[in-house]
Amino acid sequence: MKLTPIEADYWMMDGGVAFGVVPKSLWTKVYPEDRDNLIRITTRCLLIQTGCRNILIDTGMGDKRGDKYYTYKYRFGESGLVKPLAKAGLSPADITDILFTHLHDDHVGGATFVNEGGMVEEFFKNALYWCSAAHWSWSENSNKRESAAYFRDNLEPLEKSGRLRLIEEEGEWIEGIWLRIFNGHTRGQLIPVINTGKAKLVFTADFIPALAYLPIPYVPSVDIEPLLSMTEKESFLEEALKNDYILFFEHDYFHEACRLTSGKKGVEAGELLKISHLNS
Repeated sequence: MKLTPIEADYWMMDGGVAFGVVPKSLWTKVYPEDRDNLIRITTRCLLIQTGCRNILIDTGMGDKRGDKYYTYKYRFGESGLVKPLAKAGLSPADITDILFTHLHDDHVGGATFVNEGGMVEEFFKNALYWCSAAHWSWSENSNKRESAAYFRDNLEPLEKSGRLRLIEEEGEWIEGIWLRIFNGHTRGQLIPVINTGKAKLVFTADFIPALAYLPIPYVPSVDIEPLLSMTEKESFLEEALKNDYILFFEHDYFHEACRLTSGKKGVEAGELLKISHLNS
């Protein structure tokens, strides 16, 4: 098994949206403000190469929305999947599986693109697309709180491809990768737990988007059920500490991954690390 971080996007978010009820005087101590109350974010996907499969977890936001939309996202630097995949020695056609943690635009938008004829088509022509059945259903009945995060042109091409696969329950997905389901951020979010042979790596997606969210009250304002997010996180962190999981952060601009340790205030960040050592 080989693991490669794939950074699809760099963008900014209002710190108040990012940290909810946590005062700015506190969150700026753990996640620096950039400017105008904005914090820097990455969308760090994960490439897993195992056997004959090239698996990509999440795809970033893509570029279908036009300049105005991405101006609102405060996107900066290079974006897209072609260059980071090429650096890993692959093209989009080599990807066999796309595993979506959930279907918000910044996680699924890069799976499709607008062609020269103005039509939306799939970016990964040979991939199967995986999502939890609960979340797919949830996205089709979008609520007022989340509606701006779902776009039909992200989802319809995947559904029409005949290669969409819906996951009904938690458990082992393929050898070495287990899928967990959490519901505080959005219904049916999939969280992969990857056994590399050296460690268990958890792709935390928007369940724990960055190291700064390890304290239980630190929950984004966009979570649909923040109290449930806190309950889920508290239980999971105890499990992760006990089992020495490595947490891999999708949206942390500053930190790729960490182990956990027990501190005065409970479970907290321990060793900071890059996951490249898991390949050696």
